[in-house]
Amino acid sequence: MDFSLSVECGAQKNAAEQLASHFADSVWALSNGRESSCRVDLFQDIEDNWWCRVCPSQTSEIGVNAPEAAYLMTELGILLYQRLRTAPAFRYGLVGIEVDEFRTYSELLEEEIVAIPGLVVASPIGRELGQADKFQNFSPGYIWQPYAGEVYKPLIASRDLKEKLNELLVA
Repeated sequence: MDFSLSVECGAQKNAAEQLASHFADSVWALSNGRESSCRVDLFQDIEDNWWCRVCPSQTSEIGVNAPEAAYLMTELGILLYQRLRTAPAFRYGLVGIEVDEFRTYSELLEEEIVAIPGLVVASPIGRELGQADKFQNFSPGYIWQPYAGEVYKPLIASRDLKEKLNELLVA
Protein backbone atom coordinates (compact mmCIF):
# COMPACT_ATOMS: atom_id res chain seq x y z
CA MET A 1 0.00 0.00 0.00
CA ASP A 2 1.95 2.95 -1.26
CA PHE A 3 1.43 6.39 0.19
CA SER A 4 2.02 8.88 -2.61
CA LEU A 5 1.13 11.98 -4.51
CA SER A 6 -0.23 10.96 -7.90
CA VAL A 7 -0.58 13.68 -10.51
CA GLU A 8 -2.19 13.39 -13.94
CA CYS A 9 -0.37 15.50 -16.53
CA GLY A 10 -2.29 14.88 -19.76
CA ALA A 11 -1.17 13.31 -23.03
CA GLN A 12 2.34 14.77 -23.14
CA LYS A 13 5.02 12.65 -21.44
CA ASN A 14 7.22 15.75 -21.20
CA ALA A 15 4.78 17.35 -18.73
CA ALA A 16 5.04 14.32 -16.41
CA GLU A 17 8.84 14.31 -16.77
CA GLN A 18 9.00 17.97 -15.75
CA LEU A 19 6.82 17.27 -12.72
CA ALA A 20 9.03 14.30 -11.78
CA SER A 21 12.11 16.53 -11.98
CA HIS A 22 10.41 19.04 -9.69
CA PHE A 23 10.08 16.40 -6.94
CA ALA A 24 13.12 14.19 -7.66
CA ASP A 25 15.56 15.88 -5.27
CA SER A 26 13.08 16.68 -2.50
CA VAL A 27 14.31 15.82 0.99
CA TRP A 28 12.41 16.82 4.10
CA ALA A 29 13.37 16.88 7.78
CA LEU A 30 10.46 15.32 9.65
CA SER A 31 9.17 16.01 13.15
CA ASN A 32 10.35 12.54 14.29
CA GLY A 33 13.97 13.52 13.55
CA ARG A 34 14.23 11.46 10.36
CA GLU A 35 14.57 12.57 6.75
CA SER A 36 12.28 11.63 3.90
CA SER A 37 13.33 11.64 0.26
CA CYS A 38 11.13 11.10 -2.77
CA ARG A 39 11.08 8.33 -5.33
CA VAL A 40 9.34 9.35 -8.54
CA ASP A 41 8.09 7.33 -11.46
CA LEU A 42 5.94 7.83 -14.52
CA PHE A 43 3.19 5.70 -15.98
CA GLN A 44 0.39 5.90 -18.53
CA ASP A 45 -3.25 5.16 -17.78
CA ILE A 46 -5.77 3.36 -19.99
CA GLU A 47 -6.58 6.65 -21.73
CA ASP A 48 -2.88 7.18 -22.62
CA ASN A 49 -2.51 10.10 -20.23
CA TRP A 50 0.75 10.43 -18.29
CA TRP A 51 0.99 10.33 -14.50
CA CYS A 52 3.78 11.21 -12.12
CA ARG A 53 3.79 9.28 -8.84
CA VAL A 54 5.83 10.72 -5.95
CA CYS A 55 6.46 8.28 -3.09
CA PRO A 56 8.14 9.71 0.02
CA SER A 57 10.31 7.40 2.10
CA GLN A 58 9.69 6.70 5.81
CA THR A 59 6.07 5.58 5.34
CA SER A 60 4.45 2.31 6.38
CA GLU A 61 4.31 -0.41 3.73
CA ILE A 62 1.00 -1.68 5.13
CA GLY A 63 -1.03 1.50 5.31
CA VAL A 64 -2.05 3.45 8.39
CA ASN A 65 -1.40 0.78 11.02
CA ALA A 66 -0.84 3.09 14.01
CA PRO A 67 -1.61 6.66 15.10
CA GLU A 68 2.06 7.54 14.56
CA ALA A 69 1.84 6.35 10.94
CA ALA A 70 -1.22 8.55 10.36
CA TYR A 71 0.65 11.52 11.83
CA LEU A 72 3.77 10.91 9.72
CA MET A 73 1.82 10.38 6.49
CA THR A 74 -0.21 13.52 7.17
CA GLU A 75 3.00 15.49 7.75
CA LEU A 76 4.41 14.14 4.47
CA GLY A 77 1.11 14.85 2.71
CA ILE A 78 1.32 18.50 3.73
CA LEU A 79 4.92 18.68 2.51
CA LEU A 80 3.94 17.11 -0.83
CA TYR A 81 1.14 19.64 -1.29
CA GLN A 82 3.47 22.51 -0.38
CA ARG A 83 5.89 21.38 -3.08
CA LEU A 84 3.04 20.84 -5.57
CA ARG A 85 2.12 24.52 -5.24
CA THR A 86 5.25 25.45 -7.21
CA ALA A 87 5.15 22.52 -9.65
CA PRO A 88 5.08 22.76 -13.44
CA ALA A 89 1.67 22.49 -15.14
CA PHE A 90 -0.54 19.46 -14.48
CA ARG A 91 -4.26 18.68 -14.71
CA TYR A 92 -5.10 17.15 -11.32
CA GLY A 93 -3.59 15.27 -8.41
CA LEU A 94 -4.20 13.72 -5.01
CA VAL A 95 -2.18 12.58 -1.97
CA GLY A 96 -3.08 9.38 -0.14
CA ILE A 97 -2.78 5.63 0.06
CA GLU A 98 -3.27 3.77 -3.21
CA VAL A 99 -4.20 6.92 -5.15
CA ASP A 100 -2.41 5.86 -8.33
CA GLU A 101 -4.71 6.57 -11.23
CA PHE A 102 -7.59 7.15 -8.78
CA ARG A 103 -9.66 8.57 -11.65
CA THR A 104 -8.95 8.77 -15.35
CA TYR A 105 -9.64 12.13 -16.92
CA SER A 106 -12.95 11.00 -18.42
CA GLU A 107 -14.02 9.48 -15.06
CA LEU A 108 -13.11 12.71 -13.32
CA LEU A 109 -15.39 14.65 -15.67
CA GLU A 110 -18.26 12.17 -15.25
CA GLU A 111 -18.32 11.72 -11.46
CA GLU A 112 -19.24 13.85 -8.47
CA ILE A 113 -15.79 14.73 -7.10
CA VAL A 114 -16.44 17.47 -4.60
CA ALA A 115 -16.16 15.11 -1.64
CA ILE A 116 -12.55 14.02 -2.29
CA PRO A 117 -10.38 15.81 0.31
CA GLY A 118 -7.00 16.81 -1.09
CA LEU A 119 -8.02 16.78 -4.76
CA VAL A 120 -6.22 19.55 -6.65
CA VAL A 121 -7.46 20.44 -10.14
CA ALA A 122 -6.45 23.01 -12.71
CA SER A 123 -8.95 25.86 -12.57
CA PRO A 124 -10.25 25.27 -16.14
CA ILE A 125 -11.09 21.68 -15.17
CA GLY A 126 -12.92 22.92 -12.09
CA ARG A 127 -14.98 25.19 -14.33
CA GLU A 128 -15.59 22.32 -16.77
CA LEU A 129 -16.84 20.21 -13.87
CA GLY A 130 -19.25 23.01 -13.00
CA GLN A 131 -18.08 22.82 -9.40
CA ALA A 132 -15.34 25.44 -9.16
CA ASP A 133 -17.34 27.36 -6.54
CA LYS A 134 -17.14 24.33 -4.20
CA PHE A 135 -13.33 24.37 -4.22
CA GLN A 136 -10.83 26.71 -2.57
CA ASN A 137 -7.81 28.39 -4.12
CA PHE A 138 -4.68 26.24 -3.99
CA SER A 139 -2.16 28.18 -6.07
CA PRO A 140 -2.36 30.38 -9.17
CA GLY A 141 -4.33 28.41 -11.75
CA TYR A 142 -5.37 25.63 -9.34
CA ILE A 143 -8.19 24.93 -6.90
CA TRP A 144 -8.66 22.16 -4.35
CA GLN A 145 -10.62 20.45 -1.67
CA PRO A 146 -8.34 20.95 1.37
CA TYR A 147 -6.39 17.93 2.53
CA ALA A 148 -7.88 16.22 5.60
CA GLY A 149 -4.86 14.08 6.49
CA GLU A 150 -4.54 10.34 6.94
CA VAL A 151 -6.62 8.49 9.52
CA TYR A 152 -5.84 5.58 11.82
CA LYS A 153 -8.80 3.22 12.13
CA PRO A 154 -8.15 0.74 14.93
CA LEU A 155 -10.92 -1.64 13.82
CA ILE A 156 -9.22 -1.99 10.45
CA ALA A 157 -5.65 -2.13 11.74
CA SER A 158 -6.09 -4.44 14.75
CA ARG A 159 -7.14 -8.07 14.36
CA ASP A 160 -7.61 -8.20 18.14
CA LEU A 161 -10.15 -5.37 18.15
CA LYS A 162 -11.95 -6.84 15.13
CA GLU A 163 -12.38 -10.14 16.98
CA LYS A 164 -13.72 -8.34 20.08
CA LEU A 165 -16.21 -6.42 17.95
CA ASN A 166 -17.31 -9.61 16.21
CA GLU A 167 -17.91 -11.21 19.60
CA LEU A 168 -20.05 -8.24 20.57
CA LEU A 169 -22.04 -8.43 17.34
CA VAL A 170 -22.72 -12.16 17.75
CA ALA A 171 -23.89 -11.81 21.35
